[in-house]
Amino acid sequence: MIESIFNSSAADTALSLSHALITLAIAIVLGGIISFTYMKTQPAFSSSFTLTMMILPAIVAIIIMLIGSNIARAFSLAGAFSIIRFRSAPGDSKDIAYVLFAMAAGLSAGVGAFGYAVLFTVILCALMYVLKAIKFGARKDSFKILKVTIPENLGYEEAFDEVFRIHDVDYELKRVKTTELGSLYEVVYSVRLGPDTNQKEFLDAIRTRNGNLDISLTMNPVAQEY
Repeated sequence: MIESIFNSSAADTALSLSHALITLAIAIVLGGIISFTYMKTQPAFSSSFTLTMMILPAIVAIIIMLIGSNIARAFSLAGAFSIIRFRSAPGDSKDIAYVLFAMAAGLSAGVGAFGYAVLFTVILCALMYVLKAIKFGARKDSFKILKVTIPENLGYEEAFDEVFRIHDVDYELKRVKTTELGSLYEVVYSVRLGPDTNQKEFLDAIRTRNGNLDISLTMNPVAQEY
């Protein structure tokens, strides 16, 4: 009985209204579970993407049901979908993983493997919650990029040593370049803020030293060019 639940039934079952409605309902439920998991594990999410996660398994399941075992129909649908151009900006790697997750759930439901579709969805959603809870892959050190514009009469090598020491900030000078025809310097530091460092007080202290010129503190230095 358990094996019959997990065995695919789409290969030897003709497409019928009852089978299509059951498949569609299961795909929508799985999409809702995946979408809910995404909202709970992603701090900043868009409503459009959560809606996509909701309906994507159903769309994939419908495509699989329509194709069935008809090779000619499969090539026709492949040609039709090849003209589609996705114009939305790509998300991060986690968003791509959720898209593949939703497509896999819809594919499993579409071929009739309802048991496997539910099982894999529950396991992967639970895995997402666990990885979120243990903060897997999160950086423990708060590395940032600090860009400070200073006047030419201020020595950049020792200008902010005292500020860094008072606010418990480790730093490394990365780059210095001139701007405004040599009248200003742009100094770039790689900084690691201490656990008790107040960012606003730290930036205010920098601002009083550089004459209230431009200051930039980048939160994600991985994709930032020095």
